[in-house]
Amino acid sequence: MSLHKILVVDDDNLSRQFLVEAVKSLGYQVCVARDGAEGFEQARREAPDLVLTDLRMPAADGQQLIERIASEMPGLPCVVITAHGTVETAVRAMKSGAADFLMKPCTADTLSLVFQRVQRTRRLERENEYLRTEVLGDSSDLVAESAQMQETLRSARRIAKSKGTVLITGESGVGKERVAQVIHTESTRAAGPFIRVNCAALSETLLESELFGHERGAFTGAHKQREGRFELADGGTLLLDEIGEISPSLQAKLLRVLQEEEFERVGGTSTIKVDVRVVATTNRDLAAEVKAGRFREDLYYRLHVLPIHVAPLRERSKDILPLARRFASVYGRQNGADDVTLSAAAEQRLMQWSWPGNVRELENVVQRAVVLRHGSSVEPSDLQFGAASGPQAVLPGGPQGATQSALSLANRPLADIEREAILETLASTGGNKTEAARRMGVSARTLSNKMKLWRQLGLVA
Repeated sequence: MSLHKILVVDDDNLSRQFLVEAVKSLGYQVCVARDGAEGFEQARREAPDLVLTDLRMPAADGQQLIERIASEMPGLPCVVITAHGTVETAVRAMKSGAADFLMKPCTADTLSLVFQRVQRTRRLERENEYLRTEVLGDSSDLVAESAQMQETLRSARRIAKSKGTVLITGESGVGKERVAQVIHTESTRAAGPFIRVNCAALSETLLESELFGHERGAFTGAHKQREGRFELADGGTLLLDEIGEISPSLQAKLLRVLQEEEFERVGGTSTIKVDVRVVATTNRDLAAEVKAGRFREDLYYRLHVLPIHVAPLRERSKDILPLARRFASVYGRQNGADDVTLSAAAEQRLMQWSWPGNVRELENVVQRAVVLRHGSSVEPSDLQFGAASGPQAVLPGGPQGATQSALSLANRPLADIEREAILETLASTGGNKTEAARRMGVSARTLSNKMKLWRQLGLVA
């Protein structure tokens, strides 16, 4: 939020003139009013970015002005400035909706500091509102045309009213996080925080610090105390994304939190109690991981209290076109076009693809097609699937069964081939490192480390 126009409301001529000159000296436009009633009319007519008002005035005082603005113009910040201030007066004004409180006389520098503080506060509030909308979305806009997805959402909404731990299973990219968001927004914790941790993206040490926080000096680089995600999620929901990737030692610590609802920060000795609902997701078969000795059986049963499975997109084909149309509309608006549509031929082509990367791959394909399209609608030629746009062709006169892709690998450094394979696999999964790593038979951490090294060397963007 940027301030451009300030409304000054004060019945004292000298005081009002001083405030007007001070505000103008700071580079702002100014409009004025002599009491609360006139101030409200000016606020409606001039649409200021901030109201600077005295408290004691005839007709309608500053308190009444603040209350009316809070009721009819929510979001318009008001700063009280008065020569008759007390602690009680300040508290009453702040409870009515005032953003700050100043005593007369004040200087232009003091006003500048207050205006900057109001701008920072409002900017953070708007960013928080935006991010919350982006993260949580609106559960009513979820696409669920298929019987499988409708049943999944019904289960999620029933589970939301309970208090148990939830385990959401399904392939990468099917929408497990969106289902977790439904559980949070439909629960009694909806007003609390919704905190997400990607367990596959961090090393064991970093993940432990992210989950539980750390004390100053707990390890190299720990220059100050830091709260973990469990503390930040207190009173709300903590989403542990890809929980099947965590190490055995962290599994033991997580089990304790789920059982006892308490933990210590890394390097700390004080026990911290939290009230957090845990929702975990995984693309692994955790029962098989338990049999293989890679996942604790007691943790598995602690997580597997309220299980939900999200079917892959290929098994719920009725959702493909509604999702594709939604993505085309969203990305069309983001790119300055409100009427982007999918041609009948493009929709037919979308229905023919197997969608190994599920909803995330569909979104990636449609977004790319909307951005690179040649006309007003998306045509089949705009769609690119997987790592290539079509079947690999056999080279005329080449070795029997050899493809153009296979021959292109000959006489090239192995490091280049590895990098190209990883980048192409990432493209086919819509940038999902966890799924790309699974397909290539390596850990997500290994893949992340390789990408980090290549960026440092300038080999990838």
